[in-house]
Amino acid sequence: MPRGSKESYSPKQKRMAAHIEESEKKEGKSAKVAARIGWATVNKKDGGAKGKSATAKKSAAKRKKH
Repeated sequence: MPRGSKESYSPKQKRMAAHIEESEKKEGKSAKVAARIGWATVNKKDGGAKGKSATAKKSAAKRKKH
């Protein structure tokens, strides 16, 4: 997966980022800045991607530690 890919985010996280992006655009921010703010907010709230692959990676890492 290339850097910056949004594949591992859940559908809910993608919707949230899109909603925040639209709100920022309405406030007059550029599309690029609005997208950055949207994804930064999702990452801050949820701690990053929560899709299937992210969960699998985290549980595999936990098993290796113990």
